[in-house]
Amino acid sequence: MKTLVLSIIRCYWLLIPQSKRRKCIFRKSCSNYVFEITQKEGFIKGLKAFHFRYKNCRGNFSIFHNPIDNKIQMVLPSLLIIDKEEIADRLID
Repeated sequence: MKTLVLSIIRCYWLLIPQSKRRKCIFRKSCSNYVFEITQKEGFIKGLKAFHFRYKNCRGNFSIFHNPIDNKIQMVLPSLLIIDKEEIADRLID
């Protein structure tokens, strides 16, 4: 199953030009993230990574300056807070 998931992602990369892909809110694209997790940690972890990204890469996020440490952060739909290093550059600039 791991090989199947990795093959599907590779096909996606080959068949869909980057300009036609949905823009990800994360610095590392969703397909790259899921590919990496699946490759390193296996099929089940890859599915969990896909589920997490699918739930959280759909809008309803909010970027803010944390008043305590003045860091740029993002609140995801799952209410998880991520730091600037994980947010796509296009959303910060």
